Amino acid sequence: MPKNEGLQFKSSSIKFPPSSDNLSLPVSHLPFCSQSLSSTLLRAKFSFTQFLDSIKHGRNPIKFSVPPSPLLCSSTLALTQSQSQSEVTQLKAAVTRARREDEERVLVSEVLVRNKDGEELDRKDLEMEALAALKASRPNSALTVREVQEDVHRIIDSGYFTSCIPFAVDTRDGIRLVFQVEPNQEFRGLVCEGANVLPSKFIEDSFRDGYGKVVNIRRLDEVIESINGWYMERGYFGMVSGAELLSGGVLRLQMAEAEVNDISIRFLDRKTREPTIGKTKPETILRQLTTRKGQVYNLNQGRRDVETVLTMGIMEDVSIFPQPAGDTGKVDLVMNVVERVSGGFSAGGGISSGITSGPLSGLIGSFAYSHRNLFGKNQKVNISLERGQIDSIFRVNYTVPWIEGDDKRTQRSIMIQNSRTPGTLVHGDQRDNSSLTIGRVTAGVEFSRPLRPKWSGTAGLTFQRAGVRDEKGDPVIKDVYSSPLTASGNTHDNMLLAKGECVYTGDLGSSMLVFSMEQGLPILPEWLSFNRVNARARTDVEVGPTNLLLSLSGGHVVGNFPPHEAFAIGGTNSVRGYEEGAVGSGRSYVVGCGEISFPLFGPVGGALFADYGTDLGSGPSVPGDPAGARLKPGSGYGYGFGVRVESPLGPIRLEYAFNDKQAKRFHFAVGHRN
Repeated sequence: MPKNEGLQFKSSSIKFPPSSDNLSLPVSHLPFCSQSLSSTLLRAKFSFTQFLDSIKHGRNPIKFSVPPSPLLCSSTLALTQSQSQSEVTQLKAAVTRARREDEERVLVSEVLVRNKDGEELDRKDLEMEALAALKASRPNSALTVREVQEDVHRIIDSGYFTSCIPFAVDTRDGIRLVFQVEPNQEFRGLVCEGANVLPSKFIEDSFRDGYGKVVNIRRLDEVIESINGWYMERGYFGMVSGAELLSGGVLRLQMAEAEVNDISIRFLDRKTREPTIGKTKPETILRQLTTRKGQVYNLNQGRRDVETVLTMGIMEDVSIFPQPAGDTGKVDLVMNVVERVSGGFSAGGGISSGITSGPLSGLIGSFAYSHRNLFGKNQKVNISLERGQIDSIFRVNYTVPWIEGDDKRTQRSIMIQNSRTPGTLVHGDQRDNSSLTIGRVTAGVEFSRPLRPKWSGTAGLTFQRAGVRDEKGDPVIKDVYSSPLTASGNTHDNMLLAKGECVYTGDLGSSMLVFSMEQGLPILPEWLSFNRVNARARTDVEVGPTNLLLSLSGGHVVGNFPPHEAFAIGGTNSVRGYEEGAVGSGRSYVVGCGEISFPLFGPVGGALFADYGTDLGSGPSVPGDPAGARLKPGSGYGYGFGVRVESPLGPIRLEYAFNDKQAKRFHFAVGHRN
């Protein structure tokens, strides 16, 4: 293939002064051939009637033609003979007679294809294309007006010719029918205007095979359809608005890409859906959008912007309406939003995994006040209290979803918490049946932001003061096995923790990878210094109607840390078939799970599962060896079956499990397995 030296690909709009005899093709003329040919070629019958009349009456034949046009994709038929007023009158009479004699036939002895000068075509392949297009016009055939008209249509419709003029010559051997054609120019170059998002490589690849060949209108239509398809598939407001063949075989394409002129927010009333005054600052919504002024509008991007605004949690309904921006060729975007109630009180209940016995085992109640749109900036404050048989958590959380002046969508959260949780995970099974509770006072700040698609990161600093109390509420430093309950030997441990976390989330949550690390900073001598790393991985694989879940988690602690911070193994989200923490507690751990779930009926599904967990022999390295004192095995497995019921809170899980000690146990939980 010759080198494409004549090709010019421009992805941005350039000035190109049109010549006086060339016109740009308007958008309404697309597709370029099919609409114009069907209407203009109907007039071929008008001219061929004269041809038939002239043969019958012995006059000189009158030509009928499709004259060349600077527009590559339109053809018009016009009479080429100058006519006086009397000839016009005769012409009208001939038309009338031809309509009556539409089925009369003229015997044609020879059919030829010639150029506009009556000579043979330079390219035999084009002559063969024209002859192959003929259907009725064959040597030694009797033709009607309609049949010649249809053959003219077929020659033009082949796509290689810009005009076709059939005429007849009375020879010694009979009537010779000649189709004078004018081929399109050879394709020598391309200029593309207004293509800001359309890749130049896509245009180049679309036209590369046609370089040096006669322009074919059908092929050009296909290329234009593929370009328009590229815009449509990707959601862009764009199309080919014009095509023009310039002198020298240079094709000029004009793209129409609708840029965003303006974006406005319109608040609608929740009940009437009429425009109203909103509480949210418009700039708080606009900064969430990825669509910007000056960009070519993209429907897919607009849908993602709608979803992003909905995830702010302060809107009940969001929609975008593009509107023409006058005659500029641009669009104005109007985003209609319906605000939710900003804040209020709520109450509810739940289940804690920390309590495994008692008449109110695991039940907790909660009361909270939350405000989702503080100061109209989508800032959130939440004050909550959870209270159970032993559990209690009081938490105040203030979140700024997007820090002002930051272009990375960084979120800041400030948290203060006072909690009391059972110590059964590590220090359960007291010989005197007494119970221990762990009290923590925590305050910290965290920053999180997207790192790249599907990846997010969190960094923070947290201060924690933790201690253990007995049933009377008195602080204790050792349990009934004389194992220490604090790392410092005091009634409370103080620690300043620097935290980092990286999370990967697959499409629709089908897979997840979490890696986190905490480092104790001994700013003061009595503050603890340790390093803790933890990793979790999970993937879901659909196999026909069933779903296979595989998960693996593990962690390790180095340094001086409180025994109650050891990794506890066993329970609903660990190794089922065991009580919470009953397998072991250590400085290290690994837990793996395999689960097959399948639909039963409606929202109800079934599951088969198997779990395994081990402390990797690290139980004795925990201060006081609480797992060894309680004769925990350090490793174990469980298996069983369960039922899942989908609910707005997540799947409700009821499971029955067996462990390797031949024990059986029910497990109940709400939400996905951690």
